[in-house]
Amino acid sequence: MTHVEDELTDQPACWTRVAGEVPRYADALPGPGERVAVVGCGTSYFMAQAAAALREGAGHGETDAFAASEFPHGRAYDRVVALTRSGTTTEVVALLARLRGHTRTSAVTADPRTPVVETADQVVVLDYADERSVVQTRFATTALTLFRAHLGLHTGAVVTDARTALAEPLPQGLVDCRQFTFLGRGWTVGLANEAALKMREASLSWTEAYPAMEYRHGPISIATGSTVTWMLGEAPDGLARQVTDTGARWVPGELDPLAELVRAQRLAVAVAAARGLDPDRPRHLTRSVVLHP
Repeated sequence: MTHVEDELTDQPACWTRVAGEVPRYADALPGPGERVAVVGCGTSYFMAQAAAALREGAGHGETDAFAASEFPHGRAYDRVVALTRSGTTTEVVALLARLRGHTRTSAVTADPRTPVVETADQVVVLDYADERSVVQTRFATTALTLFRAHLGLHTGAVVTDARTALAEPLPQGLVDCRQFTFLGRGWTVGLANEAALKMREASLSWTEAYPAMEYRHGPISIATGSTVTWMLGEAPDGLARQVTDTGARWVPGELDPLAELVRAQRLAVAVAAARGLDPDRPRHLTRSVVLHP
C-alpha cells in the first residue's frame, strides 16, 4: 500500500478526532462577526475556498479566500487564517510575517516545529493528520472538518459517508476514462478544484473543475464518451441529462460532498496504479514549495 492510500483511509478517524477537539481551538478560529480571509497554496488554497464559502454561508461574517501569493494587502481584515500542512511554504510564511503586528493571524498546520508556529499569532496543530505522501489527503480534509465543526456543520453522518466512500467499489469503468471534470456549487467548488488537483498530481490526468452552473458555458463542448463529469453536491436541474446527451459519463454526488472528495482521491490512486505511476512521487512536485533567493 502506498502512503497516500494509507493516509486517505484514515480520514474518518481524523475527522472524528478533530470534531471533538473544536472547543480547545475556539480562540484560534474566527468568531461570529469577524471579517476574515483564509489563505493557502495548492490543496490548502482549495480548502480555504471551501472554508470561506461555508463560513459566510452560515452567516458568521464576510469571508474571502486567496492564494497566499495573491493576498490583497489594501484590504482590512479582523483575522487571516493560513492553512499549511508543512508550515514551511514560502508564500504563507512571508504573508504571516508581513501581517504580524497589524492583523491578527492564525495558522492550521500539521507540524509544531515549523516557521508558521513562530510567525502566526495563534496556531492549531493537527499532527495526527500529517502525511508522508507529497499528495495531500487527510490533512486537508481534517482541516476543513475543523472549520465545519467550528461552524456547527459537522455531524456523524459525514463520517459514516466517508466510511461508505472507502468501502464501496468505485463506479465501474472510470479508471479507463481519459478526461475528468469535477463540478461544485457554493462551498463544494473548492472541493471540485481539489478533486481535479488530486487527479493531476497522482495520475497525470487531463482534469478540469468548474462551478456547476458554468459548465454549460463552454466547457461541456469538450465532453465525449471518454469523459467523466463528477458532481460534488446537488446538481443543477437538467445538467445530468445534458452531460449524458454528449456521451460523457455522469457521476452524481450521492454522499456528503467531503466524502465524495474521498471517492475522488481513491479514483486518483486507482488511475495512477492502472498507468503504472507512483502516486506518492508525483512528477515535478515536492511536499512543500520552499523558494530561495
